[in-house]
Amino acid sequence: IGGDREVQKLTRLHLYHMMVTASPHTAQRDVGIPPRGLHGEAYRGHIFWDEVFILPLYIAHFPEVAKSVLMYRYRRLDMDRKYARTHGYEGATFPWQSGSDGREETQVVHLNPVSGEWGKDYSSLQRHISLAIAFNLWSYYQITGDLKFINDYGAEILFEITRFWAGKCRYDKNINRYHIDQVMGPDEFHEKLPGTNIDGLTDNAYTNIMVHWLLSKALHVSGIMTEKTMDHIRDKINLEEEEFDHWNYIKDKLNLNISEDGIIEHFEGYFKLKDLNLDQYGEKYGNIQRMDRVLKAKGKSPDAFKVSKQADLLMSFYLLGEQEVTSILNELGYTLPKDYFKRNFNYYINRTSHGSTLSRLVHGSLAYHLGLKEKGWTLFLEAMRSDFIDIQGGTTGEGIHCGVLAGTVDVIRSVFGGLDLNNDPVRFCPDLPNHWTDLHFHFKYREIDFQADINPGDVKIKGQEGIKDKIKFDIRGS
Repeated sequence: IGGDREVQKLTRLHLYHMMVTASPHTAQRDVGIPPRGLHGEAYRGHIFWDEVFILPLYIAHFPEVAKSVLMYRYRRLDMDRKYARTHGYEGATFPWQSGSDGREETQVVHLNPVSGEWGKDYSSLQRHISLAIAFNLWSYYQITGDLKFINDYGAEILFEITRFWAGKCRYDKNINRYHIDQVMGPDEFHEKLPGTNIDGLTDNAYTNIMVHWLLSKALHVSGIMTEKTMDHIRDKINLEEEEFDHWNYIKDKLNLNISEDGIIEHFEGYFKLKDLNLDQYGEKYGNIQRMDRVLKAKGKSPDAFKVSKQADLLMSFYLLGEQEVTSILNELGYTLPKDYFKRNFNYYINRTSHGSTLSRLVHGSLAYHLGLKEKGWTLFLEAMRSDFIDIQGGTTGEGIHCGVLAGTVDVIRSVFGGLDLNNDPVRFCPDLPNHWTDLHFHFKYREIDFQADINPGDVKIKGQEGIKDKIKFDIRGS
């Protein structure tokens, strides 16, 4: 990075701390990547969904490490099948907090340090972790081209996850669509609708969009495998052809609730919740990042308000990009205004307290993509500095957040460098911050080492000698 010594220094520190936790030296070990790495005792070393922010960096630089993390999930697939069965579903669902044997380790009660009281913990309903695992699996295959991994392990994981979600789709004949209920989204503040005894939410937009994506990818994978391999998987997990037909039928009938001005409802009933003046609460209480704890200490429930801990619907844009999300919405039969992405971004960021360091990472990346470069840069820099200045007021001592460490470094490649490896052809549209003079980085794609050299008016990509197959790059849309 030229012209920005602070980001240079922080990038080196982030990479150093990530390599302490996961590197080619750990690739043969049966471990995942804990949210706080090996830097502290927070979360008791359990494995969460944070790998969805971590693995992009490893897939592009150390794919063998990313593969080992996916194998950690594969080796616990039988426990995940058992977990699904205990809830009455086929297939496999992954625990929100995974321990050494893969069972659900999520706490059932939670201490509110603001009030000093204990309350019920619903976070095991964050079934979207399996969608994050599927996304990591697909990204690994798309970038490495490792079809052997798909044949031997990946397809089995993907099909079992898809089975679970297909089972959670509930048909509504009144609207000829499918609902998904009793889930929680990445937001985490909302656990149930006010006035109901049913745990979880219905039609969480992020979940439904990603389930459509999942169903589509599962069907695609079934088409790229050899007949012999497919027969083996069908026999192994008793997968019937009718299941593929069902997946194809329901994928375009998932329900979303959308306002007249193009705002996609966070979940069913969200629009009826009360608005909250975050500025007033900030003036009164100071740090309101964990607004849920502030509200509960006052005898109120965050379930009743339009306030989020971190990105939820917007996570679909962070993972898939605007173009693919728009395509999914069209396939679901919804037509939105041309500027719907920006409308949704503005709507939800103004209702987010950034209770996770990951929130600034996601919102900063999306702001930059939307042309809100000053806001995007500010949020990116806050995320970059987050653990080194302990913006959450005491959490750094419990361990440095690996998601934000790896995620901010990957933003340099994927947002400022404009490199999108999850598409074919590879998309390359650099957009350097104004004060950067140049940017240089390496990456791997389909087992080939590349180097990118970017200046404000010049882009160069160098591949290693002896490349046999042509790799197509879409540079600035050309």
